[in-house]
Amino acid sequence: MKSSNKQGQLILGIDLGGSKISAIVADAKVDIKARDGRDTCAEQGPEEVIGRVIQSIKQVMASPRVTSPANIAGIGIGVAGFCEVASGVITSAPNLPGWVNVPLRDIIQREFGLPTCLDNDVTVAALGEHRFGAGVGIDNLIYVGVGTGIGGGIIVNGQLYRGTSGTAGEIGHMIIDDQGPRCNCGNLGCWEAFASGTALTAAAVRQIEAGVQTTILSFANGDLNKVSAHTVFLAAEQGDKLASDLIRRTGYYLGVGLVNLINIFNPELILIGGGLSQMGQLLLAPAAEVVKERAIELPAKAVRIEIGRLGTDAGVLGAVALVLDAD
Repeated sequence: MKSSNKQGQLILGIDLGGSKISAIVADAKVDIKARDGRDTCAEQGPEEVIGRVIQSIKQVMASPRVTSPANIAGIGIGVAGFCEVASGVITSAPNLPGWVNVPLRDIIQREFGLPTCLDNDVTVAALGEHRFGAGVGIDNLIYVGVGTGIGGGIIVNGQLYRGTSGTAGEIGHMIIDDQGPRCNCGNLGCWEAFASGTALTAAAVRQIEAGVQTTILSFANGDLNKVSAHTVFLAAEQGDKLASDLIRRTGYYLGVGLVNLINIFNPELILIGGGLSQMGQLLLAPAAEVVKERAIELPAKAVRIEIGRLGTDAGVLGAVALVLDAD
């Protein structure tokens, strides 16, 4: 750990996702002093989104529990996109339209005059769970963030694995059906195109438009544009057959991807995070069935598949860990 010189200071963590921006100020013991959350409004483009990130940072800095911005050691950011970690540039972001070669780290660093670290949002969430959550003490684990898209973070021998270019963990874009639907990244048949919240929402909308009887629309105030993975979940909780079937099918495809990860990495633990993890066993039970049926027996017996412990704070706490680990 490289955090000894930051133990008495505060750290600002940002989680910039396709749907939400979250910000916290915490100390090295992850006592959260202030937090802010707001919609990303990704469709408005990079300039507007960066403006909202800056507003969020200013909001938490202004908290009474942050006695002085001078107490802040640095800013850590997890971003839903492909990151060139060394340069702090977002090279592209399937769920953030228009983000191509955006130098976000330098923009934030100039704005606030604080050392800033940046990495992929789900990689950062993996670091958060490994440092502060369910992955403490586990040397080999994979964190799978299932939300707007699917991303991953890989811990090997107790260290975050970033790969040659710093992009390791883009597991949502492994191909599970080369004739499958088009993903936001432009490819066909990505895991994300089958098992993400976006995929679940699209499947629900198609079925509603086809006239299948369901209560999903009632949870969206009758507005097809407001149908979401969450409204599907609410309907499933009330016994709606279509909603339950759609979540079960999403869980099946989640399991298909997990089989690949288990066979390749032989992890001790797979943690499921992101918005869809709130569906619990509705989603995980069918995934576990696929793992039992299809994964190689030895690594399948060795792995535990669980919901992450930090919930929606995995990303912001991982961003704090980025700063603690920085030289």
